[in-house]
Amino acid sequence: MNIYDSLQALNITLPPVAVPAAAYVPFVQSGNLVFLSGHIAKQNGKAWVGQLGRDMTTEQAKAAARAVAIDLLGTLHAAVGDLNKIQRIVKVMSLVNSTPDFTEQHLVTNGCSELIGEIFGDKGAHARSAFGVAQLPMGACVEIELIAELA
Repeated sequence: MNIYDSLQALNITLPPVAVPAAAYVPFVQSGNLVFLSGHIAKQNGKAWVGQLGRDMTTEQAKAAARAVAIDLLGTLHAAVGDLNKIQRIVKVMSLVNSTPDFTEQHLVTNGCSELIGEIFGDKGAHARSAFGVAQLPMGACVEIELIAELA
């Protein structure tokens, strides 16, 4: 299975690596693991702002998490040069900007996890955490980081 064929079938074009907004790098490789820094959801090139339980629905945020997955894959491609070198997506960690009574962070994060599964198949089955947080940088609704293993 060629990862780029899967992306093309889904009409996905990988974006370039985003310039970090603070004092960090977009990715670090240690041995055969690649750690991607958290990527916030963006819409039209700007932070996709919203808080779950206040002014954003689970479905809207799930779409935002899917958009984050595409950005993460762009960074992963830049990190390794060829997504076909990925042995496995190891872990996804998702932070969801939400009110104290919102409890569907796991459903929001499915937007990222489901897309990774579609693209990588069995290699995309990953461990995951989904947290509700009081706020994210620039008011973004979702921030997600990823760990991948190289073959």
